[in-house]
Amino acid sequence: MNVQPQLSFLLDYETPRMVELGANFYAAQFHLMKLLPARYMLDRAEESGALQPGGHIAETSSGTFAMALAMLAAVRGYGLTIVSATSLMDAGFEERLKQLGASVTLVEDESRTGNQSGRLAELHRVLESKPGAFWPKQYDNPDNPAAYSRLAEMIVEKLGRIDCLVGCVGSGGSLSGTTRYLRSLFPEMRAIAVDTNNSVLFGHVAGPRLLRGLGNSIVPKNLDHTLIDEVHWVGALQAFGATRKLYRRHAMYVGPTSGAAALVGAWYARSHPEETVVVVMPDKGYRYQSTVYSDEWLTSQADWPAAALNEPTELSEIAPAGEGDWTYMRWARRPL
Repeated sequence: MNVQPQLSFLLDYETPRMVELGANFYAAQFHLMKLLPARYMLDRAEESGALQPGGHIAETSSGTFAMALAMLAAVRGYGLTIVSATSLMDAGFEERLKQLGASVTLVEDESRTGNQSGRLAELHRVLESKPGAFWPKQYDNPDNPAAYSRLAEMIVEKLGRIDCLVGCVGSGGSLSGTTRYLRSLFPEMRAIAVDTNNSVLFGHVAGPRLLRGLGNSIVPKNLDHTLIDEVHWVGALQAFGATRKLYRRHAMYVGPTSGAAALVGAWYARSHPEETVVVVMPDKGYRYQSTVYSDEWLTSQADWPAAALNEPTELSEIAPAGEGDWTYMRWARRPL
């Protein structure tokens, strides 16, 4: 793996630790998973000349991919503009990006659906104002899923045969990329996608989403539906409860996307004790100190606490659900 000396310390952030959560259930837990594709994409852009020394990067992102770009831009000497929406980025996270040297532009989002069209319009304005700027295009760039060959390799090195991979879906890169590489070794391996309500990725109508870090209001090209065996829609309250449970029982301080994935993975592992199940946990929980890890904030959420569910409700057709629900469908590797 080609790593510039000044970036070697970032390997700790993009290398997962393998945690045994049960007899047949493991977690690949990252400090900041999105560093893996961000670095890979920038490396390829530098090699091709699409990103010149001292150049500028512009991207639309509301979370950890923005942080990964900001960290890399800081140590490699690039300018960076991040475009997001007012509903997606809290003041503390915005300040962290700015302290790394990034410029942050937030578009209004009264509907709280992410305002992808407004964000893309603003991003194109930024690109036009900065000739030669590089746009990573995390949703559509094939270098995003390609970066996860490394994750697949690390999982196999640690555990050997894998029967089921569980991961949240946003850009589609991590689950599609890791599944594609693992399937070259284990063709029958099951891939379970974890989405949330009001996300269009697997057929819901776009709407406000309380659970962030997964789901989308557009369908990225990097999401290959034909790789997916099951899709689970986890409501925010179920994810929050599972996240706090991980911290209390396993001392794993992770974000709510990891909680949602762990909820699904633990159920599947219990239901299939003969299989080896791995869940991908993409980030630490520091961004959520004032929300998911705040009892006061949780109490302010409607219907909290929700009764913890031990299993999902199976659907025969796609249907909306509430924040306290957990549903799933057998996707059977079909297109959207």
